[in-house]
Amino acid sequence: MKFAERTITLKDGRTCILKPNSPEYAAEMIEYLKKTCAETDFLLRNPDEVNFTLEREAEILGNLLEDPYHAMMIALVDGRPAGNGSVSGIGEKRKIRHRCSLAIALYKEFWGLGIGTAMIDYLSELARGIGWEQMDLEVVAENERAQALYKKCGFIESGRRHNGVRFDDGTYHDEILMYKDLTK
Repeated sequence: MKFAERTITLKDGRTCILKPNSPEYAAEMIEYLKKTCAETDFLLRNPDEVNFTLEREAEILGNLLEDPYHAMMIALVDGRPAGNGSVSGIGEKRKIRHRCSLAIALYKEFWGLGIGTAMIDYLSELARGIGWEQMDLEVVAENERAQALYKKCGFIESGRRHNGVRFDDGTYHDEILMYKDLTK
């Protein structure tokens, strides 16, 4: 989805540009995925599972840019990626097409600067514009930092998925299910 670029001021005084992710950032996105997955266990992928070719990543980003029901946002600080976020529909069936799903991650060096909040707020605005009424997400139960961010942005805990994820060390972790009412 194409949408207007937005500039925000970070807590440290720098500016951050929130804009549609696009094929021109394919190489940076592959590196971003590898590094952010290595910085925390709380993301869905492990670094060795990031195996997109440059061509495939550019194709994916190009397709998402043209999809009116998927918004993928890149956050740029000092001209380089700081994070990525997206919102996409849960499904096409009438009973669930009022819902969308949020995903977001930042490089660790950019945590706590206000980027996550700004991205979630803007993605919520875009989701409302598409017509979605509810935004869902899952977060690893031990990821208290992310849960605090989501609650700050209006998400409410709605349940728990027992042993929802298994880390490479063999430990299981529950997922907290959260939602945000986009009609308010």
